[in-house]
Amino acid sequence: MRTKAADPNKKPIRTHGTLGPAPVVDTPLMRQYYELKQAHPGAVLLFRVGDFYETFGEDAVTASRILDITLTKRGAGTASETPLAGFPHHSLDTYLPKLVRAGQRVAICDQLEDPKLAKGLVKRGITELVTPGVSLHDNVLERRSNNYLCAVHFGKHEAGVSFLDISTGEFLVAQGTIDYLGKLLQNFQPAEVLFCKKSRREFEDHFGPDYCHFALEEWVFGHDYGHDLLTRHFNTTSLKGFGIDGLREGITAAGCILHYLAETKHTDVGHIGSIGRLEEDKYVWLDRFTVRNLELVQAQHPGGVPLIDILDQTVTPMGARLLRKWVVLPLKEPAQIQRRLDTVEALLQTPELLENLLLHLRQINDLERLISKVAVRRINPRELLQLARALEAISPIREQLAASGIRALQKLADQLNPCTALREEIRAKIKEDAPILTNQGGVLNDKVDAELDELRAMAFSGKDYLFQLQQRAIQETGISSLKVAYNKVFGYYLEVTNSHKDKVPTTWIRKQTLVNAERYITEELKTYEEKILHAEERLFVIEQRIYNELVLTAAEYVAQVQQNARAIGVADCLASFAATARQHRYVKPVVDDSTLLDIKAGRHPVIERQLPPGEQYIPNDICLNQDDQQIVVITGPNMAGKSALLRQTALIVLLAQIGSFVPADAAHVGVIDKIFTRVGASDNLSKGESTFMVEMTETASILNNLSDRSLVLMDEIGRGTSTYDGISIAWAIVEHLHNNPRFTAKTLFATHYHELNQLADDCPRVRNYNVAVKEADGRILFLRKLREGGSEHSFGIHVARMAGMPTSVVLRANEIMHHLEQERTSTTAEADQPTEFDEVLADLDAEPTGGKVVPLNGHPAAAAPEPARRGPKAQPAAAVHNAPRPSLQLSMFEPADPALEKVRELLERLDVNTLTPIEALLKLNELKLAVGGK
Repeated sequence: MRTKAADPNKKPIRTHGTLGPAPVVDTPLMRQYYELKQAHPGAVLLFRVGDFYETFGEDAVTASRILDITLTKRGAGTASETPLAGFPHHSLDTYLPKLVRAGQRVAICDQLEDPKLAKGLVKRGITELVTPGVSLHDNVLERRSNNYLCAVHFGKHEAGVSFLDISTGEFLVAQGTIDYLGKLLQNFQPAEVLFCKKSRREFEDHFGPDYCHFALEEWVFGHDYGHDLLTRHFNTTSLKGFGIDGLREGITAAGCILHYLAETKHTDVGHIGSIGRLEEDKYVWLDRFTVRNLELVQAQHPGGVPLIDILDQTVTPMGARLLRKWVVLPLKEPAQIQRRLDTVEALLQTPELLENLLLHLRQINDLERLISKVAVRRINPRELLQLARALEAISPIREQLAASGIRALQKLADQLNPCTALREEIRAKIKEDAPILTNQGGVLNDKVDAELDELRAMAFSGKDYLFQLQQRAIQETGISSLKVAYNKVFGYYLEVTNSHKDKVPTTWIRKQTLVNAERYITEELKTYEEKILHAEERLFVIEQRIYNELVLTAAEYVAQVQQNARAIGVADCLASFAATARQHRYVKPVVDDSTLLDIKAGRHPVIERQLPPGEQYIPNDICLNQDDQQIVVITGPNMAGKSALLRQTALIVLLAQIGSFVPADAAHVGVIDKIFTRVGASDNLSKGESTFMVEMTETASILNNLSDRSLVLMDEIGRGTSTYDGISIAWAIVEHLHNNPRFTAKTLFATHYHELNQLADDCPRVRNYNVAVKEADGRILFLRKLREGGSEHSFGIHVARMAGMPTSVVLRANEIMHHLEQERTSTTAEADQPTEFDEVLADLDAEPTGGKVVPLNGHPAAAAPEPARRGPKAQPAAAVHNAPRPSLQLSMFEPADPALEKVRELLERLDVNTLTPIEALLKLNELKLAVGGK
């Protein structure tokens, strides 16, 4: 590229996003680049130059690292030396997703005019700003999950949040507490989050730094501005029709999203036709800890399997995305749940209907995203054909649902519109083997346009025409050697050898003389040449015009196709529930307004699918109610299955309340409105929080948000601190849950602290259960069966041995355990004396709290009448300190034992280097007999 001397009177542009000192720009092209870069300093700028997208400066370094492309230098050795990296423009769909998935914002700069027609520098501009949350590219999007852009606004009393998936047009808004926003962020897992620049610290304090985010100016977060953007977009005078008029903070967040779409050059957003409200009271409360602990849509550990992987047998992308929302938003309305359950039952009772429905559903492509591409004018010919094929499958599905006799499915049939006119027009105009790109021709069928057919005949049958012209000229002139040829100077011409030039008609025009021949042109040849040279270019223009008209026609069907997609998604989810129930032997639960939770032979839906072939999952019964079994304290060793039992109970409740059958022999679920779990923990080192701190934070959140229909699952509370602290905290938590005068939350409480079994004596609604194990020959067998009564042992040393702990450590641990047990036995004789724990509780009972029990959250609550509380019979602290200390040298023999002296003598005479295996066994038997063995 030729460089132009810089104007000495013009100051050089200093730029952002380059390596080292800002370069001196010395060409018009680089001036143009840096002007565009300054408008989007936070984005990687893909700058179209000819057939390549180029990146410069730090963008080039970033692109080369992420895309694994060569990093070079532009203007090497000069004052304007700049890192450079690029790739061919036709590879955009390959490289763009890699940048976006790496969390980069990408500004695409294209040439806005034909370089052949440009005078001077080609005009360029940003045609699209692609971000992790705003993308319509198939290679960026995950087919079976939504790609949400989220905006968060912190108000004075509440916070607002909004979610938009531009690829489907789904637009949602909510408002509530910080905890509610945290729950929604955990459930929806947005690809990108927007917030105000001044709120960055507040956002990270509440939700962490892990979300891909972008901060906007403060003025964008104004209620009036957001309200105006929304009403103008939906062409309404108010937002009352959407049910969000009172959500001041939510409206602000939703307006921020529309502002961001405009900023990123996404102006064709007609497919965003409505906005829905996420009502907190409509769905079961699953806080972000519970969604994580239950592994509903994402596994906590590599190689783990989330619930969605087991439950999801959907066959359409719309169904898969809807099912994910159903899983994290279980219903609380029994009537709505019952309609889903009844529909699933009806599908199971009519296997032929289920199979036919699944067969036709498999033929439906991603209707939601296809019609969204129509709305934004980014759909290619092959995708239009996919849309037509999907619409063709609507009719048989509609007929099947209408004839099913199932009321819910008949309602879905009424919502389906085959869009016959659109489907037929696409089929009539688009070739079955149409290319992806419209500028290559061959998109439309024949007989769509008369001029197009003529141009095609001319452009693609030119050789035949020229051959016919040549044959006519030979016949007319008698020149047998005449030929038609072409070159770039004259175009098409007739060539005649010198021996026949006297036969050339006078109407021919001579253009060139050669040694042995003359070259001529004719009026017919030049007319044809002009036609054939422009025919291909002209037919591309005509095809593009007709194709664009077809896309505009399809855009008129956006609302109908979106409604089809929603109905198909619901039918797919219900069919998936039926298929899963049939495959895994699930049963229909009873879901009602009672407060009973009764599960017979319940199974963990995920674990049972991961067992080795032939191994059966051990089912268990669970019963919780508010009358006599509100809290079940479960004891048992590690690896016995306590955590799995807790999780499976929550998952069975959740499956029932999303309308699915459940893995059990029978289940009666009184509607649960909140599910809390405290299972597993890990350090939050980024905030300086230990395992115990995380555990206490999550537990405090549970105790402060209880309701009368809550299901609380707690596993090993208090294990992150000392034994006394742990027992005390766990004891107090169970008491708080039992004695709470307002809320009788159903609770499963798994623990290693056997002292908690004493609570059943004092608290009438607490019951003790244990996970059975069998001990034989110093080994344990996990039976994984829940039985009534408390457990006496933890078997921790056995588990340590099974895990491969060094033998010396296991033996030493066993020695200390026996000593501690002896110490505890000796203190049992003093049981009439109050323990230190009892004295503390007695002091608390004696405090003048006015008949109130002070729970962990510090707020007094009326205490229910109960017997005098007793604490666990904990061993004295001195017991641990008095444990036998290991000797510096272990001794195998006691000198006073004659049998062992004999063994010593035998061993001293033994030469192990000369023993054969048989002799070694014989000697071993002799040693055994020497110490009295048989």
